[in-house]
Amino acid sequence: MTSRNSKNSKKIPKNLKDDSKQMGKTWGRDKDIHPVTVLLSLLILLCCPLLVLAFWISCTHYSCSLYEPLHIFQINGISKETFNSVVIKNLPQFTWEGLKIYGIWLSFQAVLYAILPAKIGYGQRTPAGHILPYKVNGLLAWFITHVLFLTGAFYFKWWNASIIHDQWGTLFIAANIYGYFLSFFSYIKAYVMPSHPEDRKFSGSFIYDLLMGIEMNPRFGKYWDFKLFHNGRPGIVAWTLIDLSFAFAQYNQIGYVTNSMVLLNILHAIYVLDFFYFEDWYLRTIDIAHDHFGFYLAWGDTVWLPWMYTVQSHYLVRNPIDLSTNYFLAVLTIGLSGYYIFRAVNNQKDLMRRTDGKSKIWGKPAQFVRTRFTTSDGKEHSSILLTSGYWGISRHFNYVGDLLISLAECLTCGFGHLLPYFYIIYMFILLLHRIYRDDARCRGKYGKYWDEYCNIVKWKLIPYVF
Repeated sequence: MTSRNSKNSKKIPKNLKDDSKQMGKTWGRDKDIHPVTVLLSLLILLCCPLLVLAFWISCTHYSCSLYEPLHIFQINGISKETFNSVVIKNLPQFTWEGLKIYGIWLSFQAVLYAILPAKIGYGQRTPAGHILPYKVNGLLAWFITHVLFLTGAFYFKWWNASIIHDQWGTLFIAANIYGYFLSFFSYIKAYVMPSHPEDRKFSGSFIYDLLMGIEMNPRFGKYWDFKLFHNGRPGIVAWTLIDLSFAFAQYNQIGYVTNSMVLLNILHAIYVLDFFYFEDWYLRTIDIAHDHFGFYLAWGDTVWLPWMYTVQSHYLVRNPIDLSTNYFLAVLTIGLSGYYIFRAVNNQKDLMRRTDGKSKIWGKPAQFVRTRFTTSDGKEHSSILLTSGYWGISRHFNYVGDLLISLAECLTCGFGHLLPYFYIIYMFILLLHRIYRDDARCRGKYGKYWDEYCNIVKWKLIPYVF
């Protein structure tokens, strides 16, 4: 979906608003919520940090087995002594060294974000009518970060290449300190110094607003965007560094790097490099264009993304696996196929955005629904909903590619344990939830045009299935 100004922006007559079922200020993040939603939000706030901690304990002390610690409880019973031996004594420990490393890492990424040459990209129009500029220099920051990491480890000997693995527990504590600070700071900032007050959403529930965020685009100055920085820099830049560090840790332990670890590094690197090469495109995805900035993104970007999305690298250190040639090639094929689908689908939408529909998809003139929608400043705009190519197969065919890439990353770990497959399970739930969220948002934004679009493109994800 792309958006552009109508040539003659003006107030929409009341009858037009009623006919198209525009929801004005309410399209976007939920504003009026049910008590059950508040309860679920509280469970997320409580359970997600505990789940990351449980996975860390499982991988660090039980070779990534989810069964073994539960089996100890089963044998010894649920008691204070058993809880202490299985959980308390195995908790990650705070160290000033870990806090220092994390602080340097975060500060270094902030400096790169601020000073590196940058293309200026623009996001989608917000519900209040803003089109915001962004500094797009993530690819250069990624290269500088990785060159410095390897140079510092092997040329200057400033740190061991396995430093991230070696400090994984203390970094976990440091990242949580920052993630919680950022969540509460963003919540308070939304009240006392909002960047764009008219794009805020207040639900009346502290819990829901803390989780999902109040401000849509919190910023410092014109370009310092909380969402783009935290998702891309301490988040996604870290993925390939984590994989590399865990690969070096595996080498230190067994004397070589397994082909499963190499394959995981390749698959993650493809996804990460694609993210930064097409960083301008990312500005129009759901994370940037529609989500508000609360615990979901603040803590999620700083803790959940680097710890849960790279759990396979931790698994392969504890459980080295040498894949057969055929299995290696099969998993690589699944991953590359997923990436091809992911990129091809998104390229079609991007082409439509750039050409305003005046292009060909699969050799034929593009088909689309041209919509009108109203922002909360009362102005009318138009946009395109593509109905041909991959976007004529299903409304979210790009998620098929996402799921194949995720599956391939899990398959690098073989079938010895369930834990590394958490990622594909989680991604399926996440993307399914996003499909329903996107439907609600688009129905509120486009009204009758969304109904027309859904009548043309009937399937949400997989044709004849869902």
